[in-house]
Amino acid sequence: MQVSVKSKGLASADSLREYVEGKVSRLDRYLPEVSVAEVDLEAQKTRNAEHSQVAQITLRSARGIVLRAEERSADMRASIDAAMDKMERQIRNYKGKHWQDRSRRGSEHAETQITEALAVEEDDATQGVVRVKSFQTRPMDVDEAIEQMELLGHDFFIFYNVNTNNFSVVYRRHDQGYGLLLPELI
Repeated sequence: MQVSVKSKGLASADSLREYVEGKVSRLDRYLPEVSVAEVDLEAQKTRNAEHSQVAQITLRSARGIVLRAEERSADMRASIDAAMDKMERQIRNYKGKHWQDRSRRGSEHAETQITEALAVEEDDATQGVVRVKSFQTRPMDVDEAIEQMELLGHDFFIFYNVNTNNFSVVYRRHDQGYGLLLPELI
């Protein structure tokens, strides 16, 4: 597994880098198909000092699986440990759903193949657009889109719907249910 550690606003980045690499390399035994681990460590200026140290861990596999965990605390090592605990829970949840899906529907539907590529543009010509996100996706059904949304920890997810042959959006409702947006051209 390739581990990439980026830090922003931290004085002792080298000792934290070793700490993170030791922690993240353990994840390989839980989910061996992970090929890249990206860890972002940042010291932010916040009103509450208890949330100033941010650790975000993103795991990507060659098959397109993306898992992400972010935690904040007053101590960077505590943020890293909390993000690792959250990531291990996500891996257990993913593996539980993954093996159930494989036994029910076959292995081709058990894999999600979403890859995110971030491109930040700060150009005056964009007239207010300060961040552009592009992603590659494969056709999937609503259940697979909800699973991917939950794995990423997002409130919504855009996907190519195999049932409608169009892009759709699933989102988490305040009543803990899910909503589905089906756009139509006029």
